[in-house]
Amino acid sequence: MDPLVWVIFVLASGLDQLTKWLVTSNIALWESVPADGFFRITHVWNTGTAFGLFRGRGDLLLFVSLAAVVLLIFFYRHARGESTLVRLAVGLQFGGALGNIVDRVRLGHVTDFIDVGPWPIFNLADSAIVVGIAIMVFYFVTQRDAAVGLGGPPNKETSGERPGVGGSASMDGNPDANSCGRGRLGGGG
Repeated sequence: MDPLVWVIFVLASGLDQLTKWLVTSNIALWESVPADGFFRITHVWNTGTAFGLFRGRGDLLLFVSLAAVVLLIFFYRHARGESTLVRLAVGLQFGGALGNIVDRVRLGHVTDFIDVGPWPIFNLADSAIVVGIAIMVFYFVTQRDAAVGLGGPPNKETSGERPGVGGSASMDGNPDANSCGRGRLGGGG
């Protein structure tokens, strides 16, 4: 596996487990530090998914988590040459998934503790998964937009084709300038 993915994976899962250990060792269950405020450390058990959704479905969620890891491995094997952002995102998602899977197998629940305002209480593993997904979405949306603008599928503006005229004339009107119909401004060929 890629060294960057391994480093991010180890950091994400290691920091997640370390912070959960610190919370469980120093803060009683259901206790918050500070007692009031917008940002608190609150020790809770979560038998649901990230952010407390689907509580009490631990066995099903363990299976879904393992299936997600298998899908992520499949994706990673097919996207090996992708950018640093994709590799970072994969490492975060692997690390976050492992952090919560370890809790589910070992404890039967996940320890959550990051308590921000009205948001459901979560942990570093949840954050790693969500940030990894956000990075991946950002990457693929921006890459798709770049592909359309720079050598992707031609459209009427970049193909040199004048509306209602047809043919494959270049942007300067010369039909022999570019046999693929993209002209000088249309990108690759």
